[in-house]
Amino acid sequence: MGKSSVINRLLNRKSLAYVGASPGKTTQVNYFLVDRRAYLVDLPGYGYAKVSKAEKERWGRLMDCYFQEAHITAGVLIVDIRHKPTADDVTMHSWFRETGCPEIIVANKLDKLKKSQVEPALSLIQETLELEEGDVLVPFSAEKGSGKEELLRLLNAACDE
Repeated sequence: MGKSSVINRLLNRKSLAYVGASPGKTTQVNYFLVDRRAYLVDLPGYGYAKVSKAEKERWGRLMDCYFQEAHITAGVLIVDIRHKPTADDVTMHSWFRETGCPEIIVANKLDKLKKSQVEPALSLIQETLELEEGDVLVPFSAEKGSGKEELLRLLNAACDE
């Protein structure tokens, strides 16, 4: 999905968050203090990482602890625009909805699609996650920076609330 790449693009840093050649390199909860104002928190992924079942279970426990203890101003669910959201994406989206935590859905890897593929891909995400009016879906490219300004605006607005 490119979580670390999204963080690096947002913060204008090439290697603040480690970007590996294959998915699943984030194995801990990583906190980034932004402008001494808010923390951007990078959690382990769950989708395409090729790790053992035991490691995925450890990530699950780590994330459960984080979500039970953290005060989350807004959550960012990053999905790969090229693929239908996974069952884990649906579960995470449901958690945001059930807890009332504001959520921003980022459809990353926009640069990998032809223009004619974008709307159908966004529609599939909206349908799979059963998005409602008012839910926020941001097409994004960590590679090219598309969607960066909108995402920054949304995150700043969440911090101001």
